[in-house]
Amino acid sequence: MGLDSIRGHFLVPKHEIVPEDKIKELVQKFGSAPDKFPQILKDDPIVLEIGAKRGDVIKITRNSPTAGQCSYYRVVA
Repeated sequence: MGLDSIRGHFLVPKHEIVPEDKIKELVQKFGSAPDKFPQILKDDPIVLEIGAKRGDVIKITRNSPTAGQCSYYRVVA
């Protein structure tokens, strides 16, 4: 499976880079600095595909049969 097909796979949730102006809102919402968020490695295939770099915050949106749709945040390490 090449990098061009990762996003389209049904098991891979939606990943997107959080814009700088929205990070401040996240910090206020969660009461934590972005460097304290859980990490995702800079060489993770999806991180490479979306073009994220070290220090970027990634929003991961997953579908859940019990909770509907949930968003998770990771910082690229």
